[in-house]
Amino acid sequence: MSEDHSDADDRTTIRAGRNFEQEYRLDASEAGEFLIQLGEQLRDGEELTITGDEWELPFAFGEPVELELDFDGMGEPELEIELELPGRTDDEAPDVS
Repeated sequence: MSEDHSDADDRTTIRAGRNFEQEYRLDASEAGEFLIQLGEQLRDGEELTITGDEWELPFAFGEPVELELDFDGMGEPELEIELELPGRTDDEAPDVS
């Protein structure tokens, strides 16, 4: 008996308690498409999921989001854009009624 598995079933899910880092070199249009998809998830909800060929990273984010722009105009100009998302905690006050 054979089971059909989707690509998502074969991905490793990155969970809390683990460090993960991945770096890509893309052309500008690919980076733009990634940022659009990321931006839509940030705009539309409180969770986002980033996936690679072999991994999936679900992340529930909180507020405030930190956005840093760093422009180095000396020599060969370079612009760095950094987005830092705090994790959302679901700490709620207990019901005392």
